[in-house]
Formats: sequence, C-alpha cells, structure tokens
Amino acid sequence: MPDKKEPISRSERRELNKENQKKERQQEKEQKKKQKEEAKKQKEKQNDEKPKKYRRRILPIWLRIIIVFVICALALLTGLMIGYGIIGDGNPTDALKIDTWQHIIDIVTKTE
Repeated sequence: MPDKKEPISRSERRELNKENQKKERQQEKEQKKKQKEEAKKQKEKQNDEKPKKYRRRILPIWLRIIIVFVICALALLTGLMIGYGIIGDGNPTDALKIDTWQHIIDIVTKTE
C-alpha cells in the first residue's frame, strides 16, 4: 500500500516554513563566515608576499616636538614684545628684561 500523505494544517505548515527559514539563515551565516575566512587567508598571503616598506622620516618625532616647543616660545616672545612695545607704547626689548617683570609682579601682588 502506498503511503498517503495526510493533509497538513496551516499552523504546521507555518512552523515547517519557520524551521526551513532558520536553517537557511544558519547556512547563509556559515557561508559568510567561510567567505570571510577565505578573504583573510588571501590577504595574509598577499601581505606575506610583499616585503614591508618602512617609512623613513625626514625629521624624527622627538625633533618635531622640540621644533614645536621652540616655535611656541618664539611666538610667546614675539607677542610679548609686540604687546609691550607697540600696543603699550614702551620699548619692545624692555619686555624681555627681568626688572620689567619684577615690577609687574610687584604691582599684581601690591608689594612696594
């Protein structure tokens, strides 16, 4: 006697469809993982074949830092001279003298 299929209810069909969809999603995820792994392997092979190029810097980092500090100091001194000499109507070189700064500190702290 041949096997007769019993009619399946809608809810059973939905459950079967959901299970099939879950299985398909899992298979797709596995395929994506495999593709990613293969891509990584190919990149590693390419990286291994190419020799690493080291960048030779014209100015080392420590020298760059020193240059930045020197430029900042020069900007500060230039600003002091312009502010004291041109804006303040004084002699620009007086801004660099210790006596001038002592006088300013005395005024701020109000010691005579």
